[in-house]
Amino acid sequence: QVQLVESGGGLVQAGGSLRLSCAASGRTFSSYVMGWFRQAPGKEREFVAVISYFGSSTYYADSVKGRFTISRDNAKNTVYLQMNSLKPEDTAVYYCAASSYSGSSLTRFSRVELYDYWGQGTQVTVSS
Repeated sequence: QVQLVESGGGLVQAGGSLRLSCAASGRTFSSYVMGWFRQAPGKEREFVAVISYFGSSTYYADSVKGRFTISRDNAKNTVYLQMNSLKPEDTAVYYCAASSYSGSSLTRFSRVELYDYWGQGTQVTVSS
């Protein structure tokens, strides 16, 4: 069992930055691929970014590529999402998720159904 707790959300002006954190319980954090998703009101949950077990590989949605950076610190059981050049369309509840699926390509981890555990979410609001 893994428990995930996100933090770092808030209100920011367009062009600003935020850093989200997701702290995980348990001693097997490095055995999970970790992802970030987001959900805006009235929309489906969408993939943002994913990182491999030890952080050597990452994959991003086209909408955030070049602006967002995912990273992890396995010693702290924490995954991060650095968000720069934020836009109003980035406004959403952001969720971190843990996957025990052992696929070879990170592109597969854009699928919600591959994740076993989810955090409660943190709100990010970008004003124009």
